[in-house]
Amino acid sequence: MSLDSLDDLYLEELKDLYSAENQIIKALPKMIKAATNPELQQAFADHLEQTKEQVARLVRICEDLGASPKGKKCSGMEGILEEGSDLMSEDADDAVLDAGLASAAQHVEHYEIAGYGSVRTWAEQLGHDEHVILLQQTLDEEKMADELLTKIATTALNIDAEEGDDEEEPAPVDKPRSRAMAKSGRAGSRAQA
Repeated sequence: MSLDSLDDLYLEELKDLYSAENQIIKALPKMIKAATNPELQQAFADHLEQTKEQVARLVRICEDLGASPKGKKCSGMEGILEEGSDLMSEDADDAVLDAGLASAAQHVEHYEIAGYGSVRTWAEQLGHDEHVILLQQTLDEEKMADELLTKIATTALNIDAEEGDDEEEPAPVDKPRSRAMAKSGRAGSRAQA
């Protein structure tokens, strides 16, 4: 496609976002399955449903422009999601993986926030008032998803990940000692003090 005007750039970015959202729809079920924290799983599941609605908005906007949203592959989102996929293939502690998944999801949200912020601004400049409303709705949802992930990460995931494997390993157990050994140990302690 030749990009000769802001109209062309606007449509190109809408198609890029459409591709990105569809890639996210495919990735989220895997993230839900990989996550162990129930709050994180629910956040992913809720965002999956929200993403389907966001795709419908993009289709509506493109139809209004007399264009198809298909035909472009979002390489940026593909790379971000590939990093998340690599993370899920690691041999990681559950809590550490959950913290990593939240971070990977925030990378996705930040990419989307940048894209939706741009197209919303362009829609406004181009006089597409209905598009502005739809794109602002999606932009607000992406920001709320990012804020929710931050809350979950800072109140649970990161704290659990910091503890890591330590809490799963049993504490060393002292072998029982006879009274005589215990007394001699105390006597030895006094002598050293």
